[in-house]
Amino acid sequence: MKIIGVTGPTGAGKSLLCKELSKKIPVIDADEVYHSLLIPPSDCLVAIRQAFGDHVFTLDGTLDRAALSAIVFADEKKLALLNRTVLEFVLKKIRTMIDTLKSDGASAVLLDAPTLIESGFHRECDAVISVLASPELRLSRIITRDDLSEEKASSRISAQKDDDFYRQHSDLVLINDGSIAPLVLRCTEFLSTLGVAL
Repeated sequence: MKIIGVTGPTGAGKSLLCKELSKKIPVIDADEVYHSLLIPPSDCLVAIRQAFGDHVFTLDGTLDRAALSAIVFADEKKLALLNRTVLEFVLKKIRTMIDTLKSDGASAVLLDAPTLIESGFHRECDAVISVLASPELRLSRIITRDDLSEEKASSRISAQKDDDFYRQHSDLVLINDGSIAPLVLRCTEFLSTLGVAL
């Protein structure tokens, strides 16, 4: 089974691309996997509490995601700490999901993962696709999508790697500056060169 990693900075449009391709190929969304691990009781939550303390949790024991986001997107070291803390839990679940798809006879899977390269999981992929877009476009998309102030959206962008980082680790780079249809077509053509027929 072919494992295709899809990554890129926030607001570039990788999830939109994966949503379109999910009509033809199974997609594992790493963010959804992470969020599923935040439902108590959870070993992942225990690890987050140990790393960041009680103040990122509400009284009923659930994670205060807004409080955690405010910390990690304002401090590169804290963001790296969060990624390290949750990584083993997320990757373990993703590998289990991939094994299940393989057992079910799937010929390929797309892994939608914003920190695919940083996690090292790109080395377990048969190919890596990065979706990029201009900072201006990304900023407007994030503000609209997440209902954030320009300042908070800018801090999220600045907390991520630059385009060159993605280019250096990718087999295919897609620039999402408008319609998603051309990206789906290019992606489909690329996948066919890997023997993945959609």
